[in-house]
Amino acid sequence: MTQASSDAILDRMMALHPKIIDLTLDRVWRLLEAIDNPQDRLPPVIHIAGTNGKGSTQAMIRAGLEGAGKAVHAYTSPHLARFHERIRLAGELISEDHLTEVLDECYAANGGEDITYFEITTCAALLAFARTPADYTLLEVGLGGRLDATNAIAKPALSVITPVSIDHEQFLGNTIAKIAGEKAGIIKRGVPVVVGPQADEAMEVIEEVAARHGAPVIAHGQHWHVYTERGRLVFQDETGLLDLPMPALIGAHQVQNAGIALAALRHLGMDEAACEAALTRATWPARMQRLKTGPLVEAAAGAELWLDGGHNAAAGVALADVLAGLPKRPTHLICGMLNTKDVTGYMAPLAPHVESLTAISIPGEAATLTAEETEAAAKSVGITASRAEGALSALKAIVAKDPAVRVLICGSLYLAGNTLRENG
Repeated sequence: MTQASSDAILDRMMALHPKIIDLTLDRVWRLLEAIDNPQDRLPPVIHIAGTNGKGSTQAMIRAGLEGAGKAVHAYTSPHLARFHERIRLAGELISEDHLTEVLDECYAANGGEDITYFEITTCAALLAFARTPADYTLLEVGLGGRLDATNAIAKPALSVITPVSIDHEQFLGNTIAKIAGEKAGIIKRGVPVVVGPQADEAMEVIEEVAARHGAPVIAHGQHWHVYTERGRLVFQDETGLLDLPMPALIGAHQVQNAGIALAALRHLGMDEAACEAALTRATWPARMQRLKTGPLVEAAAGAELWLDGGHNAAAGVALADVLAGLPKRPTHLICGMLNTKDVTGYMAPLAPHVESLTAISIPGEAATLTAEETEAAAKSVGITASRAEGALSALKAIVAKDPAVRVLICGSLYLAGNTLRENG
C-alpha cells in the first residue's frame, strides 16, 4: 500500500456530508451497528472532554499508563501533519495498511449514506481498537461531548473533564454553563468523573449532571490539589501526597493538566513511578514545541523558533504566561487563525509580551482569516502588525532585521500542522 491509499479513501469520506460539523449520534449508531458494534469490545475506556488541555492531559495519562507497562490505544483530533496521528494502537501509530483496511471497511459499510468525516473516521478508529489487544483506550472528544461521535461508548472506566471555557459557540452555546452541559454529556451512570479546575458556573452544571447519573466526582479543589513548590510539582489527594518533577510539557497551565492526569492515574490504581512517568515522558506536538531541525529552523538562522496550536482566549492567556516565564528575548509572532475563533480574545493577553505580529492566511483552509483580517485584529489590541504570504517569508523578514530573536508560529492547530509539514 502507498500513502495515497488511505488519503484517497479519506478524500472520498469528505464528500459524504455537506457539512464538516453536524452534531448528532444517529449516523454513528447506524454505522457502528453495520460494523458489528466495535465500541462494545474495547479495552477499558478513559473518555476525555473539555475546552482546553484535552490533548496534553491525554498525553500525560498515556505516558503514565505506558510507564506502568500498559499497552494503550489513543484517539485524538485533529491531526497535525498526517491523519495516522489520530489513531495510536497499543502505543504505535496505526500503519498505512491497517488504516486503509478499516477506512475502506467503514466506507463500504456506510453504503453512501450521509455521515460526517469525523464520524466515519471515529468509527474506523473504534474498529481498529477493537481488533488490537491493549490494556486501556484513551478517547479524546472531538467537539463538545454529548453529541460527539466518541460518545458512543456506553460505559467507560473513567470520564475526564478538563477546564471548560468559551469556544465553538455556534455549536455548543454562548455561555460557560451551556458549554459545560455539552461537555458533561460524556458522564455515564455510575462512572467516576475526574474534573479539572472550572469556573463556578461550569462546576455547578457538571456536578448536577453527575448527581443525576450517580457518577462519583473527583474534583480539583475538593478531592485533589496540585501546586508547585521549590521547582517541584506537588499533588495531593485522599490517598496521600506525591512530590514529583515538573512536567516536561512547557507552561504553567501544564501543571493543572498534570493534576488532572495524576488524579485519573491514581483512580486507576497506578503507583508513584507511573505518575512520575506521566510528567517526564509525555510529549505533545505543537504545544509550545521548540523546533530544532528542518528548513524553517535553517531559515531562522540564530533565532529561536517555537510552535503552538492554541487558538482561543484561554489559550492566549496560557501562552502569555509561558512567554512571561521564558528568558528575556525579543519575541515576534507569525499568526494565522480561523474565522470561527475569538481572535482579539486570543491576541489581547499576548500584546504585552511581543514586539510584533506578522499575519498570514492558513494554506488550504477554507475557514482561514485573511492575513489582512488577522493583521487588523492584532492592531486593534495594540500589537505592531504586518502581513506576509506565508510562514517562511514572514520568518525570513523577521530574522533579517534581528537574527537573535524568538519567533513563535501560532494561532491554530491547522497552521501548526501546515508548519510541521513545511518543516518536513
